[in-house]
Amino acid sequence: MKRVVITGMGAITPLGNNVATFWNNLVAGASGAATITRFDASRFRTKFACELKGYDPATALDKAEIRKTDPFTQYALSAAAEAISDAGLNFSAMDPFDTGVIWGSGQGGMQTFEEQVTEYVTGDYNPRFSPYFVPRLITNMASGMISIKYGLMGINYTTVSACATSNTAIMDALNYIRLGKAKVMITGGSEAPVTPASVGGFCAMKAMSVRNDDPVAASRPFDTERDGFVMGEGAAALVLEEYEHAKARGAHIYAEVAGAAMTADAYHMTATHPEGLGAFQAMKSALAEAELNPGQVDYLNAHATSTPVGDLSEIAAITRLFGTTPGQLHISATKSMTGHLLGAAGAIEAVACIKSITDGVIPPTINTTTLDPAIPAGLQIVLKTAVEKEVKVAVSNTFGFGGHNGIVVFRKI
Repeated sequence: MKRVVITGMGAITPLGNNVATFWNNLVAGASGAATITRFDASRFRTKFACELKGYDPATALDKAEIRKTDPFTQYALSAAAEAISDAGLNFSAMDPFDTGVIWGSGQGGMQTFEEQVTEYVTGDYNPRFSPYFVPRLITNMASGMISIKYGLMGINYTTVSACATSNTAIMDALNYIRLGKAKVMITGGSEAPVTPASVGGFCAMKAMSVRNDDPVAASRPFDTERDGFVMGEGAAALVLEEYEHAKARGAHIYAEVAGAAMTADAYHMTATHPEGLGAFQAMKSALAEAELNPGQVDYLNAHATSTPVGDLSEIAAITRLFGTTPGQLHISATKSMTGHLLGAAGAIEAVACIKSITDGVIPPTINTTTLDPAIPAGLQIVLKTAVEKEVKVAVSNTFGFGGHNGIVVFRKI
């Protein structure tokens, strides 16, 4: 099968609205958490989130695009614009059927749904729905709008696998290029979940941190006092390209997508398997596909959302595959800084993995002061400050409600 490389990246995140700013803040150990400003959350169990700061959709979208789209699609278009520019793609010189879009979002147009239904109910049930209600709402609109904006007529659809969504999209894009069905794919994920219904729903599940007096330190993966995840929003985009096609046009190559795999826990609607059986098999299969052994992995970006059960099930899978003897593997949980971007988490963490390869830096896990005693002492979890280290292989873990496990392996080229 054909080799696949990354030639462009884009990011809209709580730590910055482009890749450079995001990465600098991530390496510096900055937190994106603060009191919610999108709506009055004073009566909610959790009153804070990792929101975007200073984001203006008009920097990448025209007025008509903004009017017609939900924020999750706006984030997708902004991230895709940066990635496409970064890759130096000239679509006018390419066959439009050679380039496709596979995009992911777990919730889609949640804000649009809430606003329109609320207006209906508070307006004496007068059905004055916007003609853009359905197009703004449906989850596939992000991939559709990216293709429309750039005239991309190849493979186009959306993946949904909860918090494993972006890695599912990346894996599908990888495989279509490998099989020769596309030369270039725009892939990634976006999420705009800082809304009353979304925050309220996760509050009702008691899944989110309630450290309202100290939001900055609320996301603390692996810590003894972790009490749930912190909601995040944003998007990230990758340009995946067939290796020979990228070389022929003289593209800058960041890294190679060496392997990917998915499994299902088949265990519980929302909880991960306590022994991490699905996660273990997915990591093992992704490395086997990349023709790598666990001892060759330098960096693992853990899913680690800061939930009491989820963090330990992932650790169980990691220790089963990699062992506990200190070696070259370093682990960090960047959700401690970005919050949990749900369906966009894998995309933004893919950017972190790729940047760790290109820059030789492993970002830290912040806020974690006392590791859970159930975590084996031999694991090298990067805490508080970044570590300079050559990274030849990086693994990105994502797990989603429904038991979805999605793993992607990136390799230096």
